[in-house]
Amino acid sequence: MSEQLRFADSGEAADLAAFLGRLVHYDRAAAVRLQALGGALGVFGRPPSFEVLAIRTVRLAVPVTTPLDVTVSAGELLESVDEASAGATVPGPVTGPPWTGVLPPRGGWQQLPGLPGPEAIAQALAASVAEFRARDEALPAQHRTRSERDRIGREIWSRTLGDTELPLRVAHAAHSLGFLRPVRATVPATASGAAPDPVALLASGSWLRLRTPYGSVATRRPGATGGLGAFRVSPV
Repeated sequence: MSEQLRFADSGEAADLAAFLGRLVHYDRAAAVRLQALGGALGVFGRPPSFEVLAIRTVRLAVPVTTPLDVTVSAGELLESVDEASAGATVPGPVTGPPWTGVLPPRGGWQQLPGLPGPEAIAQALAASVAEFRARDEALPAQHRTRSERDRIGREIWSRTLGDTELPLRVAHAAHSLGFLRPVRATVPATASGAAPDPVALLASGSWLRLRTPYGSVATRRPGATGGLGAFRVSPV
């Protein structure tokens, strides 16, 4: 029997559907790994081209008592999301791509300094997109190839953001997935009762994570190696 998920409200269902829709837009055959226990569901996806891992946490109305850990079709999960009833059906498992077995570590996350504010991040992304378009348009016809465009893109999106080691492509992915947007009043506060930081950069071992109230984008540090664990699912 297929497992049923009950989300905290219709907004949680809508946000999950929007996230899955963006993943499917980039890859119609996209898979997501689901992990749930207690009152939260973690949804992990990898949009192609960005070289990042996207994480969306969804609050559940009915806690999961038996741990859920399965890789499913993003498209099938999207089709099962019912915003009106704030629920979804977990599709049958699929054979996941290699990234599904390499998730960020369980804990040890520390906030790093140097990350610009949301407006500065938006300006940096807009400038980078404009630079890519200008350089692409300036290419002679004989050099306007996929490989040359990819080379320009890698050069631009590998640059770091502000006074951090975070590649611009991580912020670009967060923006493309709808994670970088104004915070609405219904976003949960932290355990202390304070509103969460709009955007924060965290590090744990070989991983960097750009956290926003709507989701996170994680990436391995260049040349990083080492053991990996399971990402802790929590609503914060």
